[in-house]
Amino acid sequence: MDENTIFDKVHDIDLKETMENSYIDYAMSVIASRALPDVRDGLKPVQRRILYAMIELNNGPDKPHRKCARIVGDTMGKYHPHGDSSIYGALVNMAQDWSTRYPLVDGHGNFGSVDGDGAAAMRYTEARLSRISMELLADINKNTVDFIPNFDETEKEPSVLPSRFPNLLVNGTQGIAVGMATNIPPHNLKEVINAVIKIIDNRVEEDRETEIEEILDIVKGPDFPTGATILGKGGINQAYRTGRGKIKVRAVTDIEPMANGKQRIIVTELPYMVNKARLIEKIAALVREKKIEGITELRDESDRSGMRICIELKRDANANVILNQLFKHTQLQDTFGVIMLALVNNEPKVLNLLEMLGYYLKHQEDVVTRRTKYELNKAEERAHILEGLLIAQDHIDEVIKIIREAANIQSAKEQLMERFGLTDAQAQAIVDMRLRALNGLERAKLEKEYNELMVRINELKAILADEKVLLGVIKDELTLIRDKYGDERRTQIGFDVDDISMEDLIPKENAVITMTKLGYIKRMTVDNFKSQNRGGKGIKGMQTIDQDYIEELFMTTTHHYIMFFTDTGRVYRLKAYEIPESSRTARGNAIVNLLQLQSGEKITAVIPVETYEEGKYIMMATKSGVVKKSSVMDFANIRKTGLAAITLKDDDELIEVKITDNTKDIFLVTKNGQCIRFHETDVRCMGRTAMGVRGINLAGDDEVVGMQLDSQGEDLLIVSAKGLGKRTKMEEFTPQHRGGKGVKCYKITEKTGDVVGVKAVNEYNEIMMITTEGIIIRTKVDGISELGRNTSGVKVMNVDENVQVASIAKVRSEEVEEESEEKE
Repeated sequence: MDENTIFDKVHDIDLKETMENSYIDYAMSVIASRALPDVRDGLKPVQRRILYAMIELNNGPDKPHRKCARIVGDTMGKYHPHGDSSIYGALVNMAQDWSTRYPLVDGHGNFGSVDGDGAAAMRYTEARLSRISMELLADINKNTVDFIPNFDETEKEPSVLPSRFPNLLVNGTQGIAVGMATNIPPHNLKEVINAVIKIIDNRVEEDRETEIEEILDIVKGPDFPTGATILGKGGINQAYRTGRGKIKVRAVTDIEPMANGKQRIIVTELPYMVNKARLIEKIAALVREKKIEGITELRDESDRSGMRICIELKRDANANVILNQLFKHTQLQDTFGVIMLALVNNEPKVLNLLEMLGYYLKHQEDVVTRRTKYELNKAEERAHILEGLLIAQDHIDEVIKIIREAANIQSAKEQLMERFGLTDAQAQAIVDMRLRALNGLERAKLEKEYNELMVRINELKAILADEKVLLGVIKDELTLIRDKYGDERRTQIGFDVDDISMEDLIPKENAVITMTKLGYIKRMTVDNFKSQNRGGKGIKGMQTIDQDYIEELFMTTTHHYIMFFTDTGRVYRLKAYEIPESSRTARGNAIVNLLQLQSGEKITAVIPVETYEEGKYIMMATKSGVVKKSSVMDFANIRKTGLAAITLKDDDELIEVKITDNTKDIFLVTKNGQCIRFHETDVRCMGRTAMGVRGINLAGDDEVVGMQLDSQGEDLLIVSAKGLGKRTKMEEFTPQHRGGKGVKCYKITEKTGDVVGVKAVNEYNEIMMITTEGIIIRTKVDGISELGRNTSGVKVMNVDENVQVASIAKVRSEEVEEESEEKE
């Protein structure tokens, strides 16, 4: 071969231009055909091809599982000419219930674990379609979607699936393309379908488009398969409005007391996509490096019943401090970066929540329209045939004569068409008719089928003629899927201290706060308790554990501050809405999960405060009769770690705290039935760390059980341990100077037991009483007798033997509250 021939085959090319063109081709291929989901069905090409290959294999939920190697082989050979490992990886991901909110594949065998273990080889595992994935593929054979040639043009594959539910939002997706990425979180099926139904209702009933605010009210936020808690709504709102946002996700933890006085942190739910084994390794490394101190043991106690990571702490360790360190340094608190990027007409677009739902609904309109046209066409074809058969039935003798005398089938068809004006298809159906179709029963069947078909044809035409009827069909189908597959949220929306918008979203409503002796606290709505007459047995108020009972119970609103005073004289603070709401019988949350209490510290007094302002004071009373008054402004800024509120002597405890304005009379009542009344100006205002002054001079083993103000009511209601109580007019208690012994206010007998509670009340008030077994009764005050100071009173609550009244609380009716607000 001479040199000229060689040089003829060499082409000069611009390397820069070639690289640019090739890279752009590659990038577009990755973007449009690999990494990003379609906005209509929420699937990447590999996922769509796997599901379609499985339906082609007849591998539905009502059929046996098939080897994954067979599914992967079919997908690769027919539709997806890439590596088998990438196809198997996508198949496994769709089967993992901790990766996919509503798994699309029903796996059989080892499909990995939340610890990051890989699935077994595909020759060992088996799979079939899950029930919900059949809704993605429903009606695919009714010309609902376009089919395109596969890579070698030997097969046809769907360009998109019919997708009877909004899979893109429901299951979410993750993908890294070239120069862009998508990260759509999973959502709750009920909420997303309800949002689509809202859009449909607005169009059908009000002829208007939907505002995004209406959708935000329905879709609360992402709903991860692993549960956990989302902190605040700021990130959610930003993501839903703009298509991008950062969502803080925190593990569900609980601080449990242990038998030896130590505490342990129990982790039961992790943020989405967090590897449990790596998390435990990270915690162990932090302990080894002494970045976190106070952890003595770390165990993974997860089993079939659920996840459980146990972190045991030293006896003197502060559980809340360690938990906050874990949130800071490990993936117990993680950030989910939302990028709602999907392919719209094969172009990548960042979409907000409303746009995503809009594109999905548009797809459903297209799918249902195409399906309706297909079904209408089939119905009209069948009705046409039936019309021919019915004509033949009417002239059966003549039809038989024509067929018998015809030279061949073609001749018979032509004569039938000429004689009765039939089409070729009708004549063919008559020629193919069997002899058994000649009896009367068959005739009736044909007429019934024809009539039903005509009704169906009219229905289908109505759907095609009216967009609102079409939307109604979509709504009905979505409702069926919601009711069939919908479940409750797994991910709760919690509160983020940095998220100021959170408080605006919390409705201001009345609440009952209860706290037990062992420190379990909960918030309930007032309508949990119906009023009973005095002497009733009450209702079950709380599921307590052994030797525990409700100690604190009071009324407030969700936006009040709740101040917690402890036996060591410190004060902590929460907003009422930060206390988790529970049912009437639930135990509630341990207070150590909400407050950073010091080791061994116990809550002894709790008060609600609406605002901090000058001229208001906090009056404190201790068990040994000491009182102290401090300005409320001293407590306007309470750190998470608490503030010193009073310095206490040994064996003394803070028992009650009130908000005052320096114009009130103070009542102190003791367990032995003594009461002193003095004006609060007798007590000078002191700093936070002061000890206070003597309020009542106690005799023997007596101790103060309650403090009330004269402005809280006209009568003093006193209740004893055995359920007896009475009202006494406040005028019967003469004011005196603080520090005296007081006067007799209750006659103690063996039948009454010691005084356990005192409340200043009016006739229209109601009170709640709680026993040591957690039974609650709510009763009207006007049913309790008004008696003198030295009396025992009447039976207010029936208590069984060995059961005592633990505490009482005052309830105000809503009407009275409204009146008092107007006066203020």
